[in-house]
Amino acid sequence: MFKDFYAQRGEYVVISAEQASRFAKGVAGDYNPIHNPDARRFCVPGDLLFTLVLVKFGLSRQMEFRFTNMVGADTPIKFSETENGDIHVCDDSGKCYLQVVRSGEMTRDEAVVEGFARCYVAFSGKNFPHYLKPLMEQHGVMFNPKRPLVIYDSMGFCLERLDGFSPNLALNQSSLDVQGKRADVLLEFSIESAGEAVGVGSKKLVVSGLCDYDATEMAAIVDEFYRLKAAYEAA
Repeated sequence: MFKDFYAQRGEYVVISAEQASRFAKGVAGDYNPIHNPDARRFCVPGDLLFTLVLVKFGLSRQMEFRFTNMVGADTPIKFSETENGDIHVCDDSGKCYLQVVRSGEMTRDEAVVEGFARCYVAFSGKNFPHYLKPLMEQHGVMFNPKRPLVIYDSMGFCLERLDGFSPNLALNQSSLDVQGKRADVLLEFSIESAGEAVGVGSKKLVVSGLCDYDATEMAAIVDEFYRLKAAYEAA
């Protein structure tokens, strides 16, 4: 399950730029250029770290993920559990990249874990243009088209049950709070199974380097997104 997207070296996990990029495009549908192997500011997708936490520690009914730093290619990182059951993802110098707080019932059922991970990551990969473009247009702001920077800050969810469900995520509400040259984006979602509500969650993003919304510039960025998507799917 997801073994093609990382290498286990002793107690450390190593993710290559190629593995991270393939996960972003092939699993998440995320064509953010920061996940391209040759990107100057390349980083491993937060959704891949999220997925590996579930693979290694199972799915709990309540989980909160806080992303504190961006992971570069080939950085050895260790997934460890603290005495109180929290999960930390750190490198050998102690630098922390992800902190996870969890509670409630937990399952390690591979089908349930993989189903939820794939469902959430597919939803999360739609940040741009599906969710962000309408919000930025509405507020008259956008990221710098020459250096688009959208940072994954945190996410969390609460599930009513863990057994016998095939999840589907749907966006309930979205908001954008402009604070000078940056903005906080909140995406709130519902989790359903066979039409029945089984949970709720939210995701926070930070958009940096804000400038005035430019419809022409934005159209070019969206066109490039779909060009990259078509090229990947045709490969």
